[in-house]
Amino acid sequence: MLDIADELHRWVEQGRDFAVATVVAVGGSAPRQPGAALAVDAEGTAVGSVSGGCVEGAVYELCRQALEDGGTVLERFGYSDDDAFAVGLTCGGVIDILVTPVRARDTARRALFATALAAVADGEAAAVARVVSGPADLTGRAIVVRSDGSHEGGFGGHPELDRTVVAETAAQLDAGRTGVLEIGEQGSRCGAPLTVLVESSVPPPRMIVFGAIDFASALVRVGAFLGYRVTVCDARPVFATRARFPDADEIVVDWPHRYLERTDVDARTVLCVLTHDAKFDVPLLRLALRLPVAYVGAMGSRRTHLDRNERLREVGVTELELARLRSPIGLDLGARTPEETALSIAAEIVANRRGGSGTSLTGAHTPIHHDPAGAPARRIGSVA
Repeated sequence: MLDIADELHRWVEQGRDFAVATVVAVGGSAPRQPGAALAVDAEGTAVGSVSGGCVEGAVYELCRQALEDGGTVLERFGYSDDDAFAVGLTCGGVIDILVTPVRARDTARRALFATALAAVADGEAAAVARVVSGPADLTGRAIVVRSDGSHEGGFGGHPELDRTVVAETAAQLDAGRTGVLEIGEQGSRCGAPLTVLVESSVPPPRMIVFGAIDFASALVRVGAFLGYRVTVCDARPVFATRARFPDADEIVVDWPHRYLERTDVDARTVLCVLTHDAKFDVPLLRLALRLPVAYVGAMGSRRTHLDRNERLREVGVTELELARLRSPIGLDLGARTPEETALSIAAEIVANRRGGSGTSLTGAHTPIHHDPAGAPARRIGSVA
């Protein structure tokens, strides 16, 4: 639901009634991950997607029905080849869809959803935890949790369950994760089992591109396309200009290592070092390889790579730290142009993030999707 928060926030402000269908769980080669949503308003307008097209029509009708009767529905869609007109996922996967009406008459639910949607639309970090399945009096109930730990909503007379779900949701939000929790209705293993979907929305991850060269311009465009907030940093003001990088969110004129020392990074940040100049690279990479970021890549020939590694060893970078460096940067696509090189770098970043091998899918027998969302649901109170 939060992936279409901007549009749903406008609908709430306009007073529209709508129903939202959210992917709760997936199996096999399902095209969308938990949290993906399709919403339909009372006029029949639809936004979002839950399957990339396979079951959109059937989910659309479920939303229209939910608007009429006000009921929350959990529906499973899987592969079907027995009937050419049957509704199923042609990719062979399985998805569970939760359909929830959000109408003016549902005042508590609407107010809670409005809070979450407004926070996300304003760029704040927030998460929504909803009971997907379990006792009838709990199904569909929700809690909104913010990054400071404050929350709104609850599960109606189950304080221990509220406390447990808030704590777990805050942890998921801190990691920027969306997924499900399996828990008892009393907040542990006790009581009837229920499933809680946690949807997290956090500000976009950062991509910092060091080196204002022509290859950087292409990488900035690809980074923005992938949803990163992109910063370009170079010590040379004649090159680090808005005219050269119109798609960058931020342009910084400073020595790369000085900027990296003072800027905020996290476990989702990717650092792309395109300067391939030792006076910039060595102090920058010495710092970058010791930061808890997702990816550090550096451009250069194999000869440059070997020389740079020796220089890094001389300034105290360990072999374990060097093992984190992706250099020469990118996957082997045979890239030559700046755009092809940017695609090569982006492909490596995605493979690193998703656990992909970077090899051709043709003839392979490995899973197409590597997302951790396909892992078993986390069970509260279980022994790791």
